[in-house]
Amino acid sequence: MIMKDLEKNKTAKSTLYLVATPIGNLSDLSERALKVLSEVDFIAAEDTRNSMRLLSHFGISKPLVSYYEHNKRERGEEIVTRLLGGESCALITDAGTPAISDPGEDLVRLCAERGITVTSVPGACAMVNALALSALPTSRFVFEGFLPVSKKERRERLSALEKEERTFILHEAPHKLKVTLKDLSSILGAERKIAICRELTKLNEEIVRTTLGGAVELYSEREPRGEYVLVIEGASDLKCDRDNEEIDLSALKNEVDLRCRNGESKNRAIKAVAEAHGMSKNQLYGLLLEKE
Repeated sequence: MIMKDLEKNKTAKSTLYLVATPIGNLSDLSERALKVLSEVDFIAAEDTRNSMRLLSHFGISKPLVSYYEHNKRERGEEIVTRLLGGESCALITDAGTPAISDPGEDLVRLCAERGITVTSVPGACAMVNALALSALPTSRFVFEGFLPVSKKERRERLSALEKEERTFILHEAPHKLKVTLKDLSSILGAERKIAICRELTKLNEEIVRTTLGGAVELYSEREPRGEYVLVIEGASDLKCDRDNEEIDLSALKNEVDLRCRNGESKNRAIKAVAEAHGMSKNQLYGLLLEKE
């Protein structure tokens, strides 16, 4: 059995290894990952400066080539040529599992098209860690990565997720967190549950389990720090049934406009119209935003 394991873990030529790296705690780098990184011919890294620090920490010295979003087309061809020539390569990202919400997916596709062997050395993945810690349903889930930068595209993406019954997961940078939480609350509803996972596996790891409305309130008083993974509750069957009913948005908008012309604030007008039609204020607000 031991001999078979050793043979299975032997680093092979003409092979691309997807090596997961720590997302914070360096102790999470596996023994197998260290072996592969030490034995491959070269390493392709998202940021060679960050990767050099990681490799130096473990006493590994290997040739590094950069592979990231803006050079993946030409660099991918170079890596494939070297693999076809008999070399072995480990692909790593700044943190976590390469090819997940990462340009590594293009390199894997390219290798598959050229008949090059690709294998994975599993390890840390922020998305999976956050889901496990969320206290939300984990049997069925959707990973959305980062939301689009464009305001219109963000709303469209979130509107598409409004009826999603599975738990869904987002990555977010600290400087965008407040806006994202407000968008989520206005479109999905303030009552929807969320787990805000910050600095996973690091000294300041924090998991906040609350509602979207509670999250907006919390970060109105707190400045976001660190990297975030957001795990959001899926829509309930009842909400999906209600959403599937035909809604005359033009008529609802006219009611809101009429109340505003009669002196009501827009916020109060939306609340009154929503209550009259058996909807939440946040649901109507999200629908009206979608219509704009």
